[in-house]
Amino acid sequence: MATRSLPSFLLLVAAWLVPTFFIWWLATPLLAWPVAVLCQIVTRIGFADLVQGIEQSVEMITFVTNLRAPGTLSAAAKAVLEVPSNVRLFSFGLPLFAAMTLAAREAHPLRRLAIGYAALVPVQTFSVIADFLKNVVSEPGVASQLGYAPWQREVVTFCYQFGTLILPAVAPAIVWVLLHRHFLENLSARHEA
Repeated sequence: MATRSLPSFLLLVAAWLVPTFFIWWLATPLLAWPVAVLCQIVTRIGFADLVQGIEQSVEMITFVTNLRAPGTLSAAAKAVLEVPSNVRLFSFGLPLFAAMTLAAREAHPLRRLAIGYAALVPVQTFSVIADFLKNVVSEPGVASQLGYAPWQREVVTFCYQFGTLILPAVAPAIVWVLLHRHFLENLSARHEA
């Protein structure tokens, strides 16, 4: 790999952003499938009393709960509450990660993309589940069915904010740095020289 300057790297990143965003937009249903599977596993383990199942339609992951929808008159009603979550809201860092990986022009870019994606699936899963819980906790008619204490609602709110505002942008950058340390060392050495 030839060492290149920071401006040329940034130009390559900018050039790769358009195709990677386009591919990400089209591939989201496929990229969301592992997130839906991991959500299913996590909810079976941690929220089995709350979530009956998970369905995926394109980029939407819908949590089918055993909670009654607000406005359901009787406890005997069979209506269940379905809570959707859009995976695109939590995976928008993937195109930038892919653009930076391809712009670095290091060996085995497809392997680095696969490793990075695999590392980001649990992060996206955390964000989707936090979004689901926030939607359930913030609905007064539904939250009362949960019996969560105030501190539990605060934890859900914090997880939602962390999973929505911080993780989607920061996690891909951290994974990229960890996978491209050699590139960054060469770039730093060239800049110091």
